[in-house]
Amino acid sequence: MNLLKDLLEIQGVSGDESRMTAFVYNYVLQRKDQWKVLPKVYSGEKFHDCLLLKFGNPSTAVFAHIDTIGFMVRYENQLVPIGGPEIIDGMQLVGEDSLGPIQCKLIEKEDQIFHDFARPIERGTRLSFAQNIKIDEDFIQASYLDNRLGVYNALMLCETIENGWIVFSTYEEHGGGSMPFLLKFIQETSPIQNALISDITWVTEGVQHGNGVAISIRDKFIPRRKFIDKIIQLATDSGIPYQLEVEGIGGSDGREIQFAPYAIDWCFIGAPEDNVHSPQEKVALQDLEAMKEMYRFLLENL
Repeated sequence: MNLLKDLLEIQGVSGDESRMTAFVYNYVLQRKDQWKVLPKVYSGEKFHDCLLLKFGNPSTAVFAHIDTIGFMVRYENQLVPIGGPEIIDGMQLVGEDSLGPIQCKLIEKEDQIFHDFARPIERGTRLSFAQNIKIDEDFIQASYLDNRLGVYNALMLCETIENGWIVFSTYEEHGGGSMPFLLKFIQETSPIQNALISDITWVTEGVQHGNGVAISIRDKFIPRRKFIDKIIQLATDSGIPYQLEVEGIGGSDGREIQFAPYAIDWCFIGAPEDNVHSPQEKVALQDLEAMKEMYRFLLENL
């Protein structure tokens, strides 16, 4: 769990993912010689803060977004949400501007949100939830399990994957934006037919803690049924616990794959969490383990 704890401590609000990119890049450099297949690494200004790893001869890519929700400082101590964070009066926020570290509270007042920091915070400063990680025998609870767990899963895949892309994308929580150029690069470099979205979904009346990884038949967007049926059949063959999700709202990097000018099938597969987009997101450890096992199995059999 040390890697996951490290990931959870890094700030990476949408549009400010460079610290996460640097961490993932350094992790790859330190570990890649121990992996089953040595990947080709693509990063740098050409890719903004995204990072791509190409293993062998890919037909499938795994996408994990590295950004989180948060807040941006506006004028007169006002805050503007980034993505869709839960607004809880008195919640602890952290960040940093050129004058130093920031720890403050969110104040909700007349349908607006403010911070209570003792001095003005520089305009445009990004603030995120203060981190408080709790792990017991059954659950992990923390800020930003969405999508640090998806990133963690993708990094664990790197140890055994033989053929495939592992892609770390940005901006997902605030409308996307990096996927079009990532897909163009992939299709021009070593094209794929399939994509798996390594992300975190919701606990609902039909998707519960402890029942396995959730395979999404649809959210707001609808993947091709032929591919989803193939995924479900493979999941059944694997013997790994899973549950099926059907929702009418929500989205992910899968949305941009569906809108792209490429014939790429996609499926969202992730552990369900409670307290979504709050400082107390909660995921069952056995669902996280099922997620890791399912991705390994699918990449070996797609």
